[in-house]
Amino acid sequence: MSTYAANIVTENGEQFIPASQRPDGTWRKPRRVKGGYVPQEEVPLYESKGKQFTTKKQEPVVLSTGQTAQRPIPGLFIIQDAKEQKSQKKKSKSKIDQINKILESARISDGPSDQKSPKVIAPKSPPTQTPEATDPAKKLKNLKKRLREVEALEEKIKSGAVAKPEPEQLLKINRKNELLFQIRDLEKQVQ
Repeated sequence: MSTYAANIVTENGEQFIPASQRPDGTWRKPRRVKGGYVPQEEVPLYESKGKQFTTKKQEPVVLSTGQTAQRPIPGLFIIQDAKEQKSQKKKSKSKIDQINKILESARISDGPSDQKSPKVIAPKSPPTQTPEATDPAKKLKNLKKRLREVEALEEKIKSGAVAKPEPEQLLKINRKNELLFQIRDLEKQVQ
């Protein structure tokens, strides 16, 4: 780009841009202009703030000692990988199993057998019933829903909507007889 030459003012008061050479070597003719005019080629290109920000060299934040500031980023949460979570769950389950085995093998002694102290027997609590046993109607409803899902899956496979059923889907279909037996048993309990 050529250097910008100041406008020349004639005796009449008219301004014009003198002849100048372009970057490719050709010459411009002198042009008559109004006061304050800047040629288009001399106007700097507009850069948005984003572009200015990206072109500006980023310098790290430096402490007074000259070391880079090491502070946690606010709002940053480090999420563990799924593999790490699974391994931690397995470790915790194995620890629970070990503790259970230790507790099962441990026996509480009453002390020396020569002392005759009355034995206090704690009243046994009635066996707690599982949620399945408490509400067979609810379980029956859930089993019927699962049976409908299995039958719908079978229809999709027969019609060709599902070309290659997944192994889980095949297992679901294979459990249909088990579902039917469970439904029959629960219907007997409910009646």
